[in-house]
Amino acid sequence: MKNPVLYSIVRQNYSTSLPVPVQQLYLLRHGQTDFNVQGIVQGSGIDSDLNERGRRQAAQFWQAYQAMPFDRIYTSRLRRTQQSVQQFIDAGIPHEQHAGLNEISWGTREGTRITPQEDAEYAQVLTEWTTGNDHARLPGGESPAEVAARQRPFIELLQSRPDDEIVLVCLHGRALRVLLCQLLGYPLRCMDGFEHQNLCLYKLHYTGSHYTIRNFLDVSHLVVG
Repeated sequence: MKNPVLYSIVRQNYSTSLPVPVQQLYLLRHGQTDFNVQGIVQGSGIDSDLNERGRRQAAQFWQAYQAMPFDRIYTSRLRRTQQSVQQFIDAGIPHEQHAGLNEISWGTREGTRITPQEDAEYAQVLTEWTTGNDHARLPGGESPAEVAARQRPFIELLQSRPDDEIVLVCLHGRALRVLLCQLLGYPLRCMDGFEHQNLCLYKLHYTGSHYTIRNFLDVSHLVVG
């Protein structure tokens, strides 16, 4: 396993003797956009569409999971998440949008190309996150702590619907990392241990008292090419 932090998280949360799960969560990152290809920060303020490859990824996920009896689908309010699961929605599965699932806001940097290697302020914010300052943010943007706070009502909603036994949630890269930390009880400084790529899948079981990882960074549904 490439990432030792992720390996530790999985080892601590995986058990072969789990009771029958109350709820199965399929957490999906949206498909590729042109901004992803160009390395441009999208965040919550850029409502981009999937590109051709992203649409193909969505079709591949549908092909692999169309027989899965999802009880409900949740997406953010941004188009790229709904487009990633549109075929499931078109099949009649109940669908809800929640702003709590929106991507983190990168503030004034949204729509620009920034990398830790090229932007010292961005690199400093990322460093502060990994050292435990989850209130750090870029100018005009959100902190991970704020993202976590707006996600909590959504988590409460999930847990209030135990009859939804199999649930599909499509969201964004940083939002996914924050959500996984919250569900698994890890501090937000661990969030970069959860690697992701476009249309990757994390599967969790919720037993009524805690969540466990069953699949992580799963891209087996994506056909190379």
